[in-house]
Order: sequence, then C-alpha cells, then structure tokens
Amino acid sequence: MELIKNLGIKDTGKTAGIISYFTIVGWLFAYFAFHQNKKTDVGSYQLRQTLLLHIVSMAVIFGLPFILGTIWTSDGVFSLSYFMRLLEFAFFVLWILGLIGAINGEKKSIPIVGERAQILFSNI
Repeated sequence: MELIKNLGIKDTGKTAGIISYFTIVGWLFAYFAFHQNKKTDVGSYQLRQTLLLHIVSMAVIFGLPFILGTIWTSDGVFSLSYFMRLLEFAFFVLWILGLIGAINGEKKSIPIVGERAQILFSNI
C-alpha cells in the first residue's frame, strides 16, 4: 500500500477487486491489505461478489459430487464427471466476467451471484 502511495498512484479499489478474484487466499489478502483501511465503492462491490462466487463455487464443486456420487448411475456422456466439468466451465465464465469488470473498475454485477452478494455481504 505504501508503494502505491509513494508512486503517486490513486487507488480506486481496482487493486483489491482484481486480487480478490484469485482464490480465497487472494480475497483475504485483498481485504486485509488493500480494503480494510481504505474502503472504496468499487473495492467493496467486487469483494462482495468474489466472496459469494468463491463460496458457491467451492460448495458446488466439492459438495455436489459427494451428494450425487452415490445416486448418479449414468455413464458416458451423461456421467457425473461431464456434468461437473460443465459446472466448472460455467463458474470459470462467471469468474472471467467478474474479473473483466474489476479490471475496468466497474461495478458490473456477475450473473446469478452478483446481486445476491450485494445483499448478503452489505457490511463489507
């Protein structure tokens, strides 16, 4: 943070928003290193979205196979493995859309989770 100040770069929250997209560890780093002491609208908006995106994606990617693994009996094209790859791709697309918004410094909502995140985590 001091380096940004010393270089004369104005932090508008884009840095926290961009870093928060790179795993939950990146989210924690962005929150505590960049956002906690200097809250911005864009940073708060992106942090809320990425937190819910990380939570939902981890719950679905790790929890769904555990729950459906015993009852999903199809093989071939309709296997659980293909279904999970499709879900992972969908989360990747949502991640890319959110990251593009963070890079541009926009308060652009991620489809499906964006608006819900703003309500659930309004205190961030």
